[in-house]
Amino acid sequence: MPVVKVKNLNNEEVGELDLSDGVFGAPLNKALIYSAVKCYLANQRAGTSATKTRGDTSGSGKKLWKQKGTGRARIASLRSPLWKGGGNVHGPQPRDWSYTIPKKMRRGAVCSVLSERLREGGLVVVDSFDLESKKTKDFQATLNRLGLDRPTLLVDSLENENLALSSRNLQNVKHISTNGVNVYDLLAHEQVVFTRESVSELEKRLSQ
Repeated sequence: MPVVKVKNLNNEEVGELDLSDGVFGAPLNKALIYSAVKCYLANQRAGTSATKTRGDTSGSGKKLWKQKGTGRARIASLRSPLWKGGGNVHGPQPRDWSYTIPKKMRRGAVCSVLSERLREGGLVVVDSFDLESKKTKDFQATLNRLGLDRPTLLVDSLENENLALSSRNLQNVKHISTNGVNVYDLLAHEQVVFTRESVSELEKRLSQ
């Protein structure tokens, strides 16, 4: 069973925490992680790109000249893709790019990345984020004391207003709840910081 040291915001050890083998002791599965990231990015796509077809462009529907006898090529409509200002052929249209993968695959990918972060030493557990102020400068000093100088993911309740306000202006710091933990954010941030409570909540969620 993995064990991690618990620190306070002054970087002092205040205890140890036993972690779940199923969540923090999973082997690295690159294929599973790839599938989960691909699904996550596809679900973020807006799918709003569009071009005008001949039915969307402005212009008269009148036949410009008679079919035969003029010596010119026959034409059906001014809005034909062959004419300037006409419609576009086979252009992108609004569509839904999202799809789902099985719940066990999503959870397995998250556990795989969390376990790898723990093995790399990039997973930190603090007793709590009881901040006295909402100032970004003060919170940056706290991160410096904890040695968090790389892209950092903070996992704690979104109701922690001081944490949310003090961290939101830091470029390489992101604050999410346990329900928002996903593979993409775990990979994008080299250091992950949990509170005791958030670890317990995440283990319960991923073990269901």
